[in-house]
Amino acid sequence: MKRKHYDELLEPLELELVAMAHWAKARGERICVLLEGRDTAGKGGVIKAIADRINPRQCRVVALPKPSVDEAGQWYFQRYVSHLPSAGQIVLFDRSWYNRAGVEKVMGFASPEQVDAFLKAVPVFEKMLVDDGIRLFKYWLSCSQAEQETRFAERLEEPLKRWKLSPIDVAARTKYAEYTQAREDMFRVTNTGWAPWTVVDFDDQRLGRLTLIRDLLDRLPDTKVADETIDWPDLGHPPLSEAFGVLQPIPPYPVPSSGDD
Repeated sequence: MKRKHYDELLEPLELELVAMAHWAKARGERICVLLEGRDTAGKGGVIKAIADRINPRQCRVVALPKPSVDEAGQWYFQRYVSHLPSAGQIVLFDRSWYNRAGVEKVMGFASPEQVDAFLKAVPVFEKMLVDDGIRLFKYWLSCSQAEQETRFAERLEEPLKRWKLSPIDVAARTKYAEYTQAREDMFRVTNTGWAPWTVVDFDDQRLGRLTLIRDLLDRLPDTKVADETIDWPDLGHPPLSEAFGVLQPIPPYPVPSSGDD
């Protein structure tokens, strides 16, 4: 999709996202969006597209690093719970608790017993969130192996994108089939009626962003809330620039010569 066409289609969605945020604040809604998927699929791009026009005090992005020693000894979900939305907030997880069923399983960072325990617990955990009123959305961003290889190559060649490459990415390139199997095992257990998965094709990232945002907005109730009335009194005098003319820049201080004190 061409950039110009994408921008034209994104603009009305941005207006709807702003209205949705206004609705969430007015109603005290708690919205939690999980973004999972292949490396390079485009999680960062769609998160930026969602959050770009929303007040950052209301919309938070959570991208947790590798757990610390203390966190590794906690209940698995414990460090995620503290990042869940409060009333009026929107939280976007750039990867989430599903790390255990994906990268941790495939790369051997979690034992089979830990993965099995997670898969048994996560439907119950998510049922608790939904029953408490959190609106939980789970998206899987899909891209083909050929497209993933193209994007890895771009990151390798582009200095401004090299930071996105990690040793895990290098190792994951040879495990595309293993990640596919892990995803299917995860879907089989965690695609529940109260917290279903939605798979979005991100081979075309711009089209994928538009599709995901449209789906998210359509699955929320009517978010129309009357605009707040803002009292905007007359200043009682013309603006300063009109009354006193255009302000001039302050001239720089003179640089002292070597003989000056």
